[in-house]
Amino acid sequence: MAKRFERLEQIRGMDPVADASEIYRLCAAHEFPWDFTRSLELALYRTYAVPSIGRLLSETAELTDRTQKRYDDTSLLLDAIVEHGFASEQGRDAIRRINRMHRSYDISNDDMRYVLCTFVVMPKRWIDAYGWRRLSRHEIVASTVHYGTLGRHMGIKDIPESYEEFEAHLDAYEEAHFGWDERSRAVSDATLALMASWYPRAFAPLLRTSTLALLDEPLLRAFRYAPPSALTRALVRRAVRARGRVVRLMPPRRSAHFARQNWEIKSYPDGYRVADLGTHPVPGLRGCPVRHTGGPASETAR
Repeated sequence: MAKRFERLEQIRGMDPVADASEIYRLCAAHEFPWDFTRSLELALYRTYAVPSIGRLLSETAELTDRTQKRYDDTSLLLDAIVEHGFASEQGRDAIRRINRMHRSYDISNDDMRYVLCTFVVMPKRWIDAYGWRRLSRHEIVASTVHYGTLGRHMGIKDIPESYEEFEAHLDAYEEAHFGWDERSRAVSDATLALMASWYPRAFAPLLRTSTLALLDEPLLRAFRYAPPSALTRALVRRAVRARGRVVRLMPPRRSAHFARQNWEIKSYPDGYRVADLGTHPVPGLRGCPVRHTGGPASETAR
């Protein structure tokens, strides 16, 4: 069993601030690759329940008409930074692509900061509930520093400085902004359909129910989904916890597993260039290409 925790001991011997991105890479690609994939899926998914975010995603049609590609591009852009680092060519290309896409739309700094909070908070909450062990303080601090660095590269203002501040901001933002919007629900339905499409069609109803069983009450209310029964929730959550217990008994992973290796990534069977990922605004187009019917958007993220 000592070998099972050898990488955790390695992490505890590192500086959680100076070595933040390396610790995050070890955690995400060695210790918890499956859990990070699931938790970051949930992180992005719950942002749809903020109507200003869900509406924009619906109006761009990226997550309704091109759901698989949007899923793949998001995973691969974030993955390039994790695998290669902020200073690498791939990391710089990923940040440029993320920033150029975001600058094409009227996205408030508040919404951008909230999305960043989900990347910090949801993996910890997921792993503490379902992982083969809980995250150490070193890993929590490193994740906070890693995403704080990403946020600064994206020009996000007033970024929380500690995990506790990220968590408090996320909870307060969701309490204030979660709400019903039919376009947000359309994005949610498309995402659930995408996840079901990865498996044989006969399992689609079961997979949808199982996914809903992992969602919390505020999220279910925002999308107006009928909550699964208490028995269904208990069975699904126990099954995911049981997986974590099995993983705990397995030997440690010897090679890294990055998001680009996930079988759910399907858009690029012949490979890809990081600089080509994502959406590409029409040359010469100024301002947000999505028509808005409400008032002016708040401060656009730089």
